[in-house]
Amino acid sequence: MHSTTNELQGPRYSPRRIRATWDGTGSVEDASKALRFSRAKGYDLVRRGEFPCRVLRIVRTTRVGTASLLRVLETGEPEYNGGHAGYCTPP
Repeated sequence: MHSTTNELQGPRYSPRRIRATWDGTGSVEDASKALRFSRAKGYDLVRRGEFPCRVLRIVRTTRVGTASLLRVLETGEPEYNGGHAGYCTPP
């Protein structure tokens, strides 16, 4: 329990906190905040297929893969592949 408490401390959108508190996906808004740009910019990048992380369209919901977001935050390298806006292509 002590390690969980330590993981929850620190900046809200730090990789350590995201790893400890997020499930398999997160909202575009939260992912955008973690990447330090606005919600509007995040959704614009999703529409253009240029969001730096893998994006999943689930019915009428758009979600960002947590593992992909963490890789981008840790490496600084985008993972998008220039595919269709808002759709995740299998690796």
